Amino acid sequence: MEGRFFIELSRAVWGMPMVAVLMAGGLWLSWCSGFVQIRRFGAAMKSALGGMLRPRGAGGLSPFEAVCTALAGTVGTGNIAGVMIALTLGGPGAVFWMWVSAFIGMGTKYAEIVLAMRYRERRGGAYLGGMMYCVKNGLGRPFLWLAVLFCVFGTAASFGIGNLMQIGSITRVTGGALGIPAPLMGAAMAAAVYLAIRGGAESRGRIASLLVPLMAGLYVAAALTVIGLNIDRLPGAIGDIFRGALSPRAALWGGAGEAVSWGFKRGLFSNEAGMGSSPMAHASVGGGSPVEQGYMGIFEVFADTLVLCTLTALMVLCSGVPIVYGSAGGAEYCALALGSVFGQRLSGLFMAAAMGLFAFSSILGWSLYGERCVGFLSGGRGVGVYRAIFSAVTFLGSVVGFEAVIGISDIANALMILPNMASLILLSPEVRKITRGSPGGTGAVSYEN
Repeated sequence: MEGRFFIELSRAVWGMPMVAVLMAGGLWLSWCSGFVQIRRFGAAMKSALGGMLRPRGAGGLSPFEAVCTALAGTVGTGNIAGVMIALTLGGPGAVFWMWVSAFIGMGTKYAEIVLAMRYRERRGGAYLGGMMYCVKNGLGRPFLWLAVLFCVFGTAASFGIGNLMQIGSITRVTGGALGIPAPLMGAAMAAAVYLAIRGGAESRGRIASLLVPLMAGLYVAAALTVIGLNIDRLPGAIGDIFRGALSPRAALWGGAGEAVSWGFKRGLFSNEAGMGSSPMAHASVGGGSPVEQGYMGIFEVFADTLVLCTLTALMVLCSGVPIVYGSAGGAEYCALALGSVFGQRLSGLFMAAAMGLFAFSSILGWSLYGERCVGFLSGGRGVGVYRAIFSAVTFLGSVVGFEAVIGISDIANALMILPNMASLILLSPEVRKITRGSPGGTGAVSYEN
């Protein structure tokens, strides 16, 4: 009952007004950058892939570590459980709206990262950046309340989308595949998280740079195998996606409303464009230019939503696994899809390992975001306490109701978006200046503190 309450509340929060905010704001920011995600897509992919090979700069993460840390936060259970939630509650058409959210999200994330690089601070030899520093150094004291709201909501979201949702998803899979009791898995994950986050941003960057390429590569290979062995069903699966989003019946609110809402919600859950989260990781890069780092944001959304999320949806739709629409489903559908090719025992073990890596890396990424928010609010004095509480919440996520976690996470996401999008719109002229290379707009300003 409680779970359904939060699901219904999240539906209300994530109605068409929120979708309109993301769409209109993202399109405006895309226009300010000259639709860089289209006009410079090839250059962005080339620059991002080449830029990730640059060595670590002074006082920060390397570009590769920053991208992996950001992807650790985005390439999480949202690419598996999140896609299936969208598919089961919004129908196949939700996948189409995930694609739309990704296209718009590329422009939004580019703008977020450009501004985070422009207004970041250098403190104690390390770079700190994000929406709160954009407000502080770009908009000034009259708008500081936006930064405070963002940090409060960001801290809450780090416990929801970045922790409870992740551990809740993995315990559902490992309990069935390995027979591990949820509390035991939660305790083990909580201990591992605490040991990993004690080392600060650089420790998380090193771990993410090892986990993200490994887990993404294995998952892509497995999904492509399932799709390849069911290639005859691929045209029908793609047709279902477009019919579910664009058919006359889906044009009614009852069809399109659910597809649009859940597609955008889970698309955002996956790539986080508009939330202002991953720019906190990108701003930690030592050196670099705002535009080049913004290109990495375009690559991040492309890899996360247009590649990984699409492969998850197509894998399940092509496998022929029966889908119960109208009831929130999760990674168990992916396990069944893989089991149709590799056998249920092997697929269960694979999904348990994949979900473990996805969830752990995502928790690490979000722990950095929450830490940055708490540090801004407390002047850096509350970080140690936050790390302890965050690790304890990891255990809590293994024993609370999953539907309640979904709803609470979506509500926290929405609250985080509002102050972030407001600040982005107010600072959007700066995005145009930096992208077009006008005087004073080609590099970041390091505000020494």
